[in-house]
Amino acid sequence: MKKFFKEFKDFVMRGNVVDLAVAVIIGGAFQAIVNSLINDLVMPFIGLITGGINFADQFVVLKAPQGVDLTGVVTAADATALGATVWAYGSFITAVINFIVMAFVIFLLVKIINKAQSIGKKEEVEEAQTTKKCPFCCSEIDIEATRCPHCTSEIPEE
Repeated sequence: MKKFFKEFKDFVMRGNVVDLAVAVIIGGAFQAIVNSLINDLVMPFIGLITGGINFADQFVVLKAPQGVDLTGVVTAADATALGATVWAYGSFITAVINFIVMAFVIFLLVKIINKAQSIGKKEEVEEAQTTKKCPFCCSEIDIEATRCPHCTSEIPEE
């Protein structure tokens, strides 16, 4: 039994599992921000452009229950509560817009993070070569040498 709990502890404490848990928690909080961005900032402008249409409330009644008048029902939730079968395409459109905006915001964040990380790294400057190999004995010699100090061969100019 101790072995089982030790294996479980090792699994949970693995870096990638902890990182994944943190990512899920932050993602949930980030989703609330993006949902607010969409519902409170983007969708009102889209509604303004489309003449006041609120996509989240767009639906089509596929089947109404007998004896129930759905006149004046404004939301899919109200129609569903009255027993109607509805096709809530507006919720889908809102979800697609949420996805596109969230993907775009994450793209921008990753781009900014990558840029910030590359700024912190100093570019490695290649040092000029100061040595070369002798073509005869393969010893390392000074780059300006005309004769190899090891085998005394004349070094041809490159």
